[in-house]
Amino acid sequence: MQDNLKAYIPENAYDNVMSLLDHDHLIVKVKTERKTRHGDYKRMPNGKHQISVNSNLNSYRFLITLIHEVAHFEAYKNYGKFIKPHGIEWKHTFQHLMLPFLNPDIFPSELLPLLAKHFKNPKASSDTDVPLAFALKQFDLPNDKTFIFEVPLHQTFKLYNGRTFRKGLKRRTRYECVEVKTGKIYLFNANAEVDMVVH
Repeated sequence: MQDNLKAYIPENAYDNVMSLLDHDHLIVKVKTERKTRHGDYKRMPNGKHQISVNSNLNSYRFLITLIHEVAHFEAYKNYGKFIKPHGIEWKHTFQHLMLPFLNPDIFPSELLPLLAKHFKNPKASSDTDVPLAFALKQFDLPNDKTFIFEVPLHQTFKLYNGRTFRKGLKRRTRYECVEVKTGKIYLFNANAEVDMVVH
């Protein structure tokens, strides 16, 4: 699978990525889109380690997601299985692994300041970093998805599973949205992607 990665990551990142993945017991798979995650890492019962990344990500998001998952593998290898999934050991490993990629030969200049800021204290998901997620989205293929923060107040929107909500006011970082069917309030990240409902 490793050889097929060339089609998914920025060209100038390829050699560096290949050296990171040079472990006999590390398997990388490219999967069709999963709505709830960009990628994952798991230890297999046979002692091998598997990373998967969604095939529909643009090359910059794919690279960030891949290194995020490699950091899980490296943190497990170096610190053992009792660390927190996105704890300090993982953060330091992710920062260290990402550093060689943060240059203008790999990422567009408009992303570099946002990435530098993000990697001072990387989060469990780059999606929770609203400016970075929005900037990365500009490199996606065109789609009809809308970020929550772009949805007008009181406008109705739909999730991928068909549930319908009405957008409410913003709390500190997230938006209160009411599920139309139940009247229950849910909090949404500003850059959750949704479908607008046209009346």
